[in-house]
Amino acid sequence: MGAVGLGCMPMSWGYSASQRHGDRSVRTVHAALDAGVRLLDTADMYGPFTNELLVGRALKGRRSEAFLSTKCGLLVGDQHIVANGRPGYVRRACDASLRRLQTDVIDLYQLHRADPEVPVEETWGAMAELVTAGKVRSLGLCAVGAHAPRRSGAGPFAGTIRQLERIQQVFPVSAVQAELSVWAPEALAELLPWCAARGVGVLAAMPLGNGYLTGTLKPGQGFEPDDPRARHPRFTAEMMAANQPVVAGLRRIAKRRGASVAQVALAWVLRQGPHVVPVPGAKRERWAVENAGAADVVLDDRDLAEIAALPPARGSWD
Repeated sequence: MGAVGLGCMPMSWGYSASQRHGDRSVRTVHAALDAGVRLLDTADMYGPFTNELLVGRALKGRRSEAFLSTKCGLLVGDQHIVANGRPGYVRRACDASLRRLQTDVIDLYQLHRADPEVPVEETWGAMAELVTAGKVRSLGLCAVGAHAPRRSGAGPFAGTIRQLERIQQVFPVSAVQAELSVWAPEALAELLPWCAARGVGVLAAMPLGNGYLTGTLKPGQGFEPDDPRARHPRFTAEMMAANQPVVAGLRRIAKRRGASVAQVALAWVLRQGPHVVPVPGAKRERWAVENAGAADVVLDDRDLAEIAALPPARGSWD
């Protein structure tokens, strides 16, 4: 690990529909590959299904250049998302992903969420069978978010660690995907040390804070109604203004380093360990190439101390 990946979700799901352009997204994937990005991350629920189709189209003729990661375990309805961890479903989902991605093997197959109605060991066992069958090379788990309900006094990722300890008894976990950024550092306390001690990689999701840590968003700018940030507790005009000191601190370091604000935010994630790979989303070639360049930004102890001294990010839940 030790490089920057590319999260493909924003290209066809999760943000404003008006910003989705298939041909531009294919060019963005190609630009990322040309810039040295190897990890491409998607999921069958993104779209649903359209994101995998897009990635499969983009990788036509270039599959050998990419480490391809996708996910299963969540079904998208009209107004809801539900987990499905039944072994039969997992097998069918994998075959469908292989067809959409136009590949004969998935490098990293991740369980998006455990099904509360199915023992996670059963789901994981079905995924392990896919490795034996040669359809998948390695397995990963997506962590439950730090703001999810948890037992009193438990750490933010205690539930995820319990799941990891259970499934490790069935088949080795190769990677865990969890939110990690300058304004969401909760995974540093327990989850990253757990992974480091066991040689498990970490895919840092949302390392740019849903775009806020790029320094390009302005308080009160507003979002299109179908953009989830329009309802996110850190993207109200009040909270965006309150969190400006975080961006200002990153901007000071960026100026000193001759880098962009986003590159500094990503470089901070990279400094959390050689087993950590930030996976920022990008919809445009320019941003994908800029993000890849974060691997060349070296933060020293002074930079890290300044970032550690930044005020914690606030949201309307605080």
